[in-house]
Amino acid sequence: MTPLQIAIVLLIPFTGTVLGSASSLVLGRESASKMQNILLGFASGVMVAASVWSLLIPAINHTEAAGGIAWLPALIGLLGGMGFMLLLDMFTPHLHIDSTTPEGVPTSLGKSTMLMLAVTLHNIPEGMAVGVVLAGALSGETDMNMAAALALAAGIALQNVPEGAVISLPLRSQGLSRLRSFSYGVASGVVEPISAVITILLIEQLIGAFPYMLAFAAGAMIYVVVEELIPEAHSGKHSNLPTIGFAIGFAAMMVLDIALG
Repeated sequence: MTPLQIAIVLLIPFTGTVLGSASSLVLGRESASKMQNILLGFASGVMVAASVWSLLIPAINHTEAAGGIAWLPALIGLLGGMGFMLLLDMFTPHLHIDSTTPEGVPTSLGKSTMLMLAVTLHNIPEGMAVGVVLAGALSGETDMNMAAALALAAGIALQNVPEGAVISLPLRSQGLSRLRSFSYGVASGVVEPISAVITILLIEQLIGAFPYMLAFAAGAMIYVVVEELIPEAHSGKHSNLPTIGFAIGFAAMMVLDIALG
């Protein structure tokens, strides 16, 4: 695979964030407010399905093929990823949608910046997930291939469209200009290719820990879903809408991963 092809895979998820953030350029404040819950549900479904089919199952299969205890790396990595995100959540200043109480260490940052940081936290494990699968494919020492990396990148991009909207649309509904709302949404996604590259560099040094890294990324994504996305999705009226969104997102990612991976 050429450097250009690798760069394209790394940037596919970020492109989804940009497209989702662009919704703030065309939607008004009232429309923006009504879409948030179903989009959060959809993003949750995609992330859970990706965690299972793209990360946990490959981690188990890789360990089993190597003659190890199939469930052990998956368990350790899963809990490690959730613990890592818990620490980031505790110490990074951020503000969730429809909340007035900031989390993390005390800060003088503005509300818009802390909303952006909340979604930036969501994007870190997504970048890690793409990075670890791509690294496995590039190494030639795992059963991962570029089709699997592309399927995951496409799935994350699909999820990032609503997630980009979830950061930009609330800012739009709170009175920020269309351009500023779009800019904050795009900025929240920059961390994805960065965290993917860092993960690739780590995997090259720790290829023996590949199944642990797969499960670590899965744990980080599941933490985001349980701690952030689902509670926020059900915070308003019509709680059945995010449930429908979850089902659609889960099914879409499951089909995408099985068909392409």
